[in-house]
Amino acid sequence: MKLTVWTYEGPPHVGAMRVATGMTGLHYVLHAPQGDTYADLLFTMIERRNHRPPVTYTTFQARDLGSDTANLFKTTLQNTYDRFKPEAIIVGASCTAELIQDDPGGMSELMGLPVPTIALELPSYQRKENYGADETFYQIVKSLAKPMDRTKQITANLIGPTALGFRHRDDIQEVTALLSDMGISVNVVAPMTSSPTDIKRMGAAHFNVLMYPETAETAARWMEKNFDQPYTKVVPIGVGATRDFIEEVSKITGKAPYLDDSRLRLPWYSASVDSTYLTGKRVFIFGDGTHVRTAARIARDEMGFEVVGLGCYNREMARDIRSLAKVYGVDPLITDDYLEVERTIEALQPEMILGTQMERHIGKRLGIPCAVISAPVHVQDFPARYSPQMGIEGANVIFDTWVHPLVMGLEEHLLHMFRDDFEFNDAAGASHHGGHSAPAARTAGGPAPRPSDAPRDISGEKKIVSGDVIWLMDAEKELKKIPFFVRGKARRNTEAFAADRGVSEISIDTLYEAKAHYAR
Repeated sequence: MKLTVWTYEGPPHVGAMRVATGMTGLHYVLHAPQGDTYADLLFTMIERRNHRPPVTYTTFQARDLGSDTANLFKTTLQNTYDRFKPEAIIVGASCTAELIQDDPGGMSELMGLPVPTIALELPSYQRKENYGADETFYQIVKSLAKPMDRTKQITANLIGPTALGFRHRDDIQEVTALLSDMGISVNVVAPMTSSPTDIKRMGAAHFNVLMYPETAETAARWMEKNFDQPYTKVVPIGVGATRDFIEEVSKITGKAPYLDDSRLRLPWYSASVDSTYLTGKRVFIFGDGTHVRTAARIARDEMGFEVVGLGCYNREMARDIRSLAKVYGVDPLITDDYLEVERTIEALQPEMILGTQMERHIGKRLGIPCAVISAPVHVQDFPARYSPQMGIEGANVIFDTWVHPLVMGLEEHLLHMFRDDFEFNDAAGASHHGGHSAPAARTAGGPAPRPSDAPRDISGEKKIVSGDVIWLMDAEKELKKIPFFVRGKARRNTEAFAADRGVSEISIDTLYEAKAHYAR
């Protein structure tokens, strides 16, 4: 473990919370010290849920460590059952409580509660949140689901959606519609929306749709082995993947493939004249493995972008992402260190980032547009409107989400190009505000550009570093004509070019010489 300001994944008991919070009739008793009780903040504020998560804490304090924390756990567990009367209970320890080795699972088993009590062994110092969700769901399925006769009609279980998942709620609706169009009903959606009673009848489905491998692949493999239920390998995010998903379902079920793409707008628009300026845009992709894999295919094959880098933070998906990086001819970045991600983005200087909430902040610092494609996300990525990532409507949503930052970037570039025009300069008021003048813009830090002057002899002077050079007024003005999303790279290249040649003042000629040098 390490101290950090931001983290892509929490400890594994947060993954268990995501499973419990997505379900009904299940309660999570967590052996944890005072201060680890942040589930309400996570789920009610960020996801904007209308009820509290079903998590009860023992909340022991420092003074309790000298007495009997085990009895504190047993008392909390009994009180939780008496108060909530859940259909099933899961028990575990937070990373801090794990150190005192009270064995919540063993204690709960000896108490003999009248409902299933499932012990979670989540190694807090070796694994993280997605592992915690995957292991928790697997243990619930393994404990509660039983083999049974199949439903008369062909049905599927949708597995993997959890609380705090990126657009999971809407993806469920979209995948349900895709299957319904093929005459396939949904037996159980789990863990989100399901109860322990629902879990017990998962064996009645003919197959499983694995929506998110990070949170349900272990359970899918177990059901394939024990219930003879095949599961889908294609995640239907993007046009091509959705069509492949339909073909895969057809092969599993024997049903004729059918896809209603009458609402699909992505292929036409991405090939239209209005969208050709997107072609070849350099993008960097980072997030969880599933969303990175699907985003790379959409970016290259469906929108004409150039993928210049990709990676993931969840090490369970590292092998897949390394294989994918070979296909795209880029170096994979497998890390949970956001500072390393920022350094990579700064070195690559892409024209767009597809990432998480962290990459959104990185993009703001570097002046590069970013579209969020993966958890972790913040409140703005849990919209009240219908906004899936999967299926036909998901493809439309993705297109809008990715293109809008670039379109707005183009608009900003045009405003910069015409910033000296009487109508668009900084002192001009907005045209729709009745001619009111805007306040004068403040210049960002650093020395003001100096007027251009004649070149001088710099031979024999000391070595110049890029941070020491001064931009002359004509060069600074010309630099502002470069689109903002590559302007930072142009500035750094020009300063490095000048420093290498001992030039301390950058004129417009230096700018164009540097441009010609790096274009070779």
